[in-house]
Amino acid sequence: MLKPNYQFEKRQRENEKKKKKAEKAERKAQQASGAEPHEGADAAPDHEASASGDDAPASLTTSPPDPA
Repeated sequence: MLKPNYQFEKRQRENEKKKKKAEKAERKAQQASGAEPHEGADAAPDHEASASGDDAPASLTTSPPDPA
């Protein structure tokens, strides 16, 4: 039977805490500067990509031309 890798789990928790802390600091800096936070700033991203919203594929951001 395999032993649990506690160091890996701890490292993952620490990385999550660090990421949340950085996001919170970013939101706080935006509020202090008077800028509105971008859409979805309060929601945690489901993936490792940046939360800037610029990572969406072009096919989802543009509409197809009308066949006329």
